[in-house]
Amino acid sequence: MLQPSEYTYNGKTNQPAPNPNFTPVKTVSAPVEQATIGRTLVIKGELSGAEALYIDGRIEGKISLPDNRVTIGRNGSVQANITAREVVVMGKVNGNIECSDRVDIRSEGSVTGDVSTIRISVEDGAVLKGGIQVRSGENKQHNQSQPQGKAAEAQKAEAAKAQAAAAHA
Repeated sequence: MLQPSEYTYNGKTNQPAPNPNFTPVKTVSAPVEQATIGRTLVIKGELSGAEALYIDGRIEGKISLPDNRVTIGRNGSVQANITAREVVVMGKVNGNIECSDRVDIRSEGSVTGDVSTIRISVEDGAVLKGGIQVRSGENKQHNQSQPQGKAAEAQKAEAAKAQAAAAHA
């Protein structure tokens, strides 16, 4: 059997002396403030605020939380344009998403609309119908910029090539 290894040898124990200056590190952090819209709630209109939002109900209108996270739960259904720092989609979104940091579409999630963000993650099984604009992290713009169609992008690429050719000539 294992026994504690406290033995005395020449009047000394093998345990370290207590340190009077030692203060334990607190690992418990403050709870994150997050508003929740429950499964049976339906909101029509404009939502804005300064805290994270979890949506398990239905929202129609506009969601504007530019410095916070918006999470659409598995039961959540959103028919609105969303402006937020971070958006996590596990339910259904029908509208444009403007994100200053990251969009995360989980395997159960569905987005129909244009997405503008710096980082995006789309899991296997997720549905995404619409345009995607991935911006660089240097120019964090809060204005709504619409993703361009393939024809407009092709014209832009041709103009850039022509300009580069003229510069080399």
